[in-house]
Amino acid sequence: MSEKVAVVTGSSRGIGKAIALRLAQEGYHIVVNYARSKEAALQTAKEIETLGQKALVVKANVGKVEKIQEMFAQIDETFGRVDVLINNAASGVLRPAMELEESHWDWTMDINSKALLFCAQEAAKRMEKVGGGKIVSISSLGSIRYLENYTAVGVSKAAVESLTRYLAVELAPKNISVNAVSGGAIDTDALKHFPNRDELLADAVAKTPAGRMVEPKDIVNAVLFLLSDQAEMIRGQTIIVDGGRSLIM
Repeated sequence: MSEKVAVVTGSSRGIGKAIALRLAQEGYHIVVNYARSKEAALQTAKEIETLGQKALVVKANVGKVEKIQEMFAQIDETFGRVDVLINNAASGVLRPAMELEESHWDWTMDINSKALLFCAQEAAKRMEKVGGGKIVSISSLGSIRYLENYTAVGVSKAAVESLTRYLAVELAPKNISVNAVSGGAIDTDALKHFPNRDELLADAVAKTPAGRMVEPKDIVNAVLFLLSDQAEMIRGQTIIVDGGRSLIM
């Protein structure tokens, strides 16, 4: 595993960073992708290198196909292989459905949904050359439940989960497994953009059967399981990690 390479989109901070660092601990070299936070991405890379692994920092808006292609070209030059793709980068406009504009919709769908398709295409080409690989996307409960102001993001995450199923079937002959992890409310930087953040956090604390909020480590643990040999026969699934919150919504 010492020479395996994992691409983690949106890994300069938050859950993406947590996944990148855990994979580095597991022996993967990491491609740290970011769109805006260069300083944070460089800090993530520094932490990866402290763990004894190589880090390639690539600025790329994964909502744009040409930027995805450029990113994988850089990966080819540096590592020459891809074993794991973590489709984590996410963005979106948080407004009710009746207040969404076309630009809001396109921006959200491009980064959250289109990125999976075209990153998977590029990653699969490299994975096939090394005998297979794993693709895991990060989703959220808004894909199957109504969340206030979450229309565009929720629909984009539903598309991610549907695409996960299609990719799982089509890439199986190439020995590539595809799954997703969906989390409950997690107190990360991303949640700061929610106009109803305090309400979401209070709800998560009060109504999660497990007795606490989901933490980044819980998502990371699920991702690592899906990347392991123990999950070989799990294909096209979305694993919900929410402490049981969605069971009583």
